[in-house]
Amino acid sequence: MDVEREVNRRAVIVTGASSGIGAAIAGLIGANGFPVAVNFRTNEAAAAQVVREIESAGGRAVAIRGDISREEEILQLFETAERELGKIGGLVNNAAVTGGFTRVESLSTEAIAQVLAVNVAGTMLCSREAVRRMSLRNGGLGGSIVNISSVSARTGGAEDWVHYAASKGAINTFTIGLAREVAAEGIRVNVVAPGLIDTPLHAASGRPDRMNCVAPLIPMKRFGTPREVAEGVVWLLSSAASYTTGAILEIGGGR
Repeated sequence: MDVEREVNRRAVIVTGASSGIGAAIAGLIGANGFPVAVNFRTNEAAAAQVVREIESAGGRAVAIRGDISREEEILQLFETAERELGKIGGLVNNAAVTGGFTRVESLSTEAIAQVLAVNVAGTMLCSREAVRRMSLRNGGLGGSIVNISSVSARTGGAEDWVHYAASKGAINTFTIGLAREVAAEGIRVNVVAPGLIDTPLHAASGRPDRMNCVAPLIPMKRFGTPREVAEGVVWLLSSAASYTTGAILEIGGGR
């Protein structure tokens, strides 16, 4: 696949792109010649580092603060990205929160609300803004949306984060529906569902030992890397996946 040959290399927004999987996605998109809007909520220094790495490789990027659980900040994110980078041709809905590791019986109302606000409502609102700009029906040039889900949407996340898994199940369903809704309008919508990936998320959620505990249960006997997830995202964004929409691509080592 030669993503460099893409026609109309328009800007791609990557939400939650200051670290982990999001940073790897933004970096690989930028390395392939696409202007990248690196969205972040709080870690400005990390987002700036992602931008510097893209620019040092000859790419173009801008860091844009925005809380994906807030509609007004989503609107500002899209407006700023268009002003700084030009027309939007791609969106990667990566921003997410886990709500922490907990059994359902100990789940708080606040954790449920936060997970749904960021993972589900945020993804839907960002997708809405992308469709408004990219749809041929609205005078756009088409484009591609990739939603980051999780293998846990299929496995259920029992004993860890059923609430998080449920939010990702909602993303899978939303993706299928939206893909069918805008397929004739020049927009493809797909899912990448990572499995156990080596990111700071596990430690940040209170389980720094989770990687080593779960890895032996995976058929490939290892955890994945953010770069491996990013490769799948870039393929779905590219014209190499031109007949692919409504798909759920699991990158989980066979789990």
